[in-house]
Amino acid sequence: MAQRSPSFMNGVPELLILRLLQGREMYGYELVQAIRKETNDVVRLGEGVVYPALHALEKQRALKSRRKDFNGRTRVYYSVTASGAKRLSALSEQWSRLMSAIGNIIREDRHASASI
Repeated sequence: MAQRSPSFMNGVPELLILRLLQGREMYGYELVQAIRKETNDVVRLGEGVVYPALHALEKQRALKSRRKDFNGRTRVYYSVTASGAKRLSALSEQWSRLMSAIGNIIREDRHASASI
């Protein structure tokens, strides 16, 4: 049975795509595989999520693309623009704050004394 992504995962594809493309240009399916590998298979985004996100980011000018021939086929490679780097920085800051806040609640032992 496939697990559904929780609603707080909104924005995660954009963040992961921008971060991975910051290191080097990649094509869509390569990104799908890189996300699975880099998250140890915890985050599994299919092409139905990644390609629309790539197109939206390109439309917003956060990414640029170029076509490249590979074994008789054409692949579209994406890379981050200056605007995309700024967007990545903002998203990373937001997610860091969110993870820290959630971590505070998870780690906090505030109910232990009430049960004694």
